[in-house]
Amino acid sequence: MFRVGLGQDSHKFSGNPDKKLILGGIEIENEPSLEGNSDGDAVIHAICRALEQAIGGESFSIYADKMNQAGINDSREYLKVAMRHIKERGYVINNIGISLECQRPKIIPLEEKMKESLTKLLEIEKSQIGINATSGEKLTAFGKGEGIQVFVIISLVKDEKN
Repeated sequence: MFRVGLGQDSHKFSGNPDKKLILGGIEIENEPSLEGNSDGDAVIHAICRALEQAIGGESFSIYADKMNQAGINDSREYLKVAMRHIKERGYVINNIGISLECQRPKIIPLEEKMKESLTKLLEIEKSQIGINATSGEKLTAFGKGEGIQVFVIISLVKDEKN
């Protein structure tokens, strides 16, 4: 069986100088961080939402909020939960498309590093990950540089090993 999920997340930039910008599991230097109770990794949050939607699972916010209240702020830990959910149902990731809207940071120079991070977290090959970005031509808050918006589409297939 083939499944598809769509995930979205957005955060505005923070004024917190002690917090780092994290996207796709990587730390990005010399950029403002994103607001949020967690590390604010909008890429991983959107991936979690897409995974849960694809399997008809629970809302990402249910477990992320509980984990955050327990002091777990690393979005990679949230992703482990979503990955466990798809595995429990006998699925693996076929491919993933990630689309970001932001003025900053520039995504093209970060694409390979982000893919390397995500291949490990999602247990897939680089060729199964597509990343693109747009500045949004300053038509939205994200295009005006006030934050970052991410959309993710993901396809799952039954794990042939099961």
